[in-house]
Amino acid sequence: MISTLEKEITFRFLKARKKDGFLNIISIFSFIGISLGVAVLIIVMSVMNGFRTELINKIVGFNAHITVQSYEKKYINPARFNSPQLNSISRNIISSNSGEAIIIQKDISKGIALRGYSKDDFSKLEIIKDETFIGERDNLTKNYISIGKELSFTLGLKIGDDVTIMSSSGVKTIIGSLPKKKIFTVISLFESGLADFDNNIAFINLDTLDEFFNLDKSDRNLEIYLKNPQKIENQKFIVQQIFPNEFVFSWADTNSSLFSALKVERNVMFIILSLIIIVAAFNIISGLTILVKNKTRDIAILKSIGVLNKSIVKIFFLVGVIIGTSATIFGILLGVIFSMYVENLRQFLSNVFDISLFPEEIYFLSTMPSEINLSSIFIISLCSILITIIVSIFPALKAAKLDPVQALKYE
Repeated sequence: MISTLEKEITFRFLKARKKDGFLNIISIFSFIGISLGVAVLIIVMSVMNGFRTELINKIVGFNAHITVQSYEKKYINPARFNSPQLNSISRNIISSNSGEAIIIQKDISKGIALRGYSKDDFSKLEIIKDETFIGERDNLTKNYISIGKELSFTLGLKIGDDVTIMSSSGVKTIIGSLPKKKIFTVISLFESGLADFDNNIAFINLDTLDEFFNLDKSDRNLEIYLKNPQKIENQKFIVQQIFPNEFVFSWADTNSSLFSALKVERNVMFIILSLIIIVAAFNIISGLTILVKNKTRDIAILKSIGVLNKSIVKIFFLVGVIIGTSATIFGILLGVIFSMYVENLRQFLSNVFDISLFPEEIYFLSTMPSEINLSSIFIISLCSILITIIVSIFPALKAAKLDPVQALKYE
């Protein structure tokens, strides 16, 4: 417990006096350093959380949440589609297939991945329902193709243009095997917001794809779209139990390397920015050491009237903790406010300095995302206060070891 006397002396030592000018400067710099460190950490973590959430939303909106593939060339038992467990977690269950091909337009050719869906299933895809989609949504029939806007820019295509697709599946002729070619008409343009998808993937009719790549209906995959795709691990386990003899993988498995890289980057940023707090916290050691030196006579008088060493430790320890804790709280408020208005800040800086920060054509986001995570704020605050507590211990112990006789002798 902290006594009333200890509290009064602590707050007295915290008050600024003219002769303690240098000490006050150190305390101010410690306060500013910790506050800025905490604020910057919260802002960076919030922006990175926002980017991760936006990325997940775009990936989930473009890809199947869970895909079921047969290990062998045999049909996936359709009776299991009506499983009560599966119906409770899924929104749509559709069949699909895919293959790699080359798209040719005049003198430009490019490798792409073709995805095949039936006309009805194609209209159920989330990306087709998006307001950025241009063209017909429910007419993906035999000779039509839907491509990404990025791919249309690359090849100079628009709706109604014809384009040649060449398959690696050969056509046997008297002179050998030749690549199969087919002309498709662009019926629609989609935009996922991810350049890699928009520039490398196209949709055609499922039966047409099977015929084009010489595939059998037993090669088709089962795509499951979930009601809550964020809770993927539990739902993947349920699907695996329903289809024990098939290969089951989720959107998280397909993009695991990307999210692992994001996690590493986030952790590295946390460590680097934490150094700001550590450096600022070490200024507290300097400040408290100087305070002990300046308050030598006061400490000696306190000891001579019977104040115990543990009370001296508490007083100087509290001085450091109060500076660090108040700086942390101020940094939290600063960080949360800037995180809430980070898009306004981006627009302001872009206008003032006439530069484009986080341009949409590169990041494919019209606004800078920010997601304030309470657990992240708690961890940052806890780390900041713990660092402050640790660096306050040494000067407090030094003050307690002071000999009152020697201190008063040389005053």
